[in-house]
This record gives sequence, C-alpha cells and structure tokens, in this order.
Amino acid sequence: MKIVVTSLLVVFFMSCKTNEKESIKAQSIIDKSIEASGGNLHIKNRTSFVFRGRKYVSEPKKDGFRLSRIYIQDSMEIEDVKYGDMVKRSAGGSVMRLHDTLSKAYANSINSVHYFSKLPFGLNDAAVRKKSLENVFLNGSEYYKVEITFQEDGGGDDFEDVYVYWINAKTYLPDFLAYSFTTNGGGRRFRVAFNERYINGIRFVDYKNYKPKNAKYPAKNLDVLYAKKELDLLSTIELKEIEVTQGNYN
Repeated sequence: MKIVVTSLLVVFFMSCKTNEKESIKAQSIIDKSIEASGGNLHIKNRTSFVFRGRKYVSEPKKDGFRLSRIYIQDSMEIEDVKYGDMVKRSAGGSVMRLHDTLSKAYANSINSVHYFSKLPFGLNDAAVRKKSLENVFLNGSEYYKVEITFQEDGGGDDFEDVYVYWINAKTYLPDFLAYSFTTNGGGRRFRVAFNERYINGIRFVDYKNYKPKNAKYPAKNLDVLYAKKELDLLSTIELKEIEVTQGNYN
C-alpha cells in the first residue's frame, strides 16, 4: 500500500512540475507576443474602428476601458456603452432603461468585438490561464501553440470557452487562433489573420473565419483540418476606418 501511495505522489508532483513548466513557457510567449503587437499602447491611446457598419471606440480610463459602439437606427444615433459593470444605451442623446437580459447581451456583444480587435492584448488578465502545447509547423513556418482557459471568478459569462493561439516562433505574432464556445448551441471556430497593419504602433488584423464540419472537433486540433483544407469559410472579419489617437486618456 505504501508503495502505491508513494508512486501516486511521485506521479502527482511530476504532473504539477510539468504543468508549471508549460505555464511559465506560455507566459513568456504571450508576453513577447503582446510586446510585438504594440505592448501596452492600448492603455495609453484611444482606438476606434468601423465593423459591419458600426463604430467601436475604446477609451482607457484609470479603472479600465470605456467601450462603446455607435450606429444609426431609424435615423437616430444609438450609442451603447460598457464601462466596468455599467451598461448604458442612449438613443438620440436620451438614456434608455435596459432590462437585465438586454444589458447582459449588449455587454457581451460589445466586449467580444473589442476583445478580438485588441488581441493578443488582454491575455494577461487575472482570470486567464495559459498552457503551452507542442510546437507545430503551419504554412511552412514554426508556431508556438498556447491554450487559453479562464477561471470562473473574473472570467465572465463565457469562462468555459477555450482559446488556442498559433504564435509565429520568429515574429511572435499570432497568425492563427481557434476557440470553442458553448453559447447558442456551441461550436468551434478557426481564424486566419490577414491584412496586417500597424497604426501608431498598434497591430491590427482582419480574419478569415472558418468552422469545422464536425462541431465537436477540439479547437486545439483545428490547424490539422485547416492544413488539409477541411474547414468551411464562414465569414470575413474586417476592421475599417481605424484610428489611434495618441495621448494620456487617464
């Protein structure tokens, strides 16, 4: 019995050591990727862009970001704002009362668009957990592969989602990403970055958004299907009229 217990303890500690090593490696890769993509310029500059006819604005504040989207509906300007736990909708300059369900839906929608536009910035948030996976070759280049999961505390409504980033081993830029999600029946997506440009030091990209025919295929293995051309193109994600206004907005 003592031999069995000892063996189990050895396996446990070896597993912990391996996980710790993978986490440290992943942290180093993410740090370098964020730096290569503009570092902390997001917290020093106001950014805005147009996505699918709506304008999105991110303004850094001392205690977070004021995130908004602005568009015209029925000849009236609508502005939705997420700032901390506060969500507000204004129509024609007048503030509207929001039901909790709508408030949560607007917050998730606004946050999602801003989140993807800033990647890899944000991957060092407190709720993020990182794990280094085995390096792979894709389109003739070597990539670090990092899996991102979230703690329930601080991880938002979608804390169960899993993300995987393919980060170029030479440039440290994230050229591919995949994720699994559980909302609306769940699914998997694989995104390929293109149209890379730097505006006032911040990297922006557009994406080709793919989905697998088998929705249960693990997100971390979608690169295999992409290489075999076994993914279906679902949409193209393009950011237009990007502006980065330099200055201290705190």
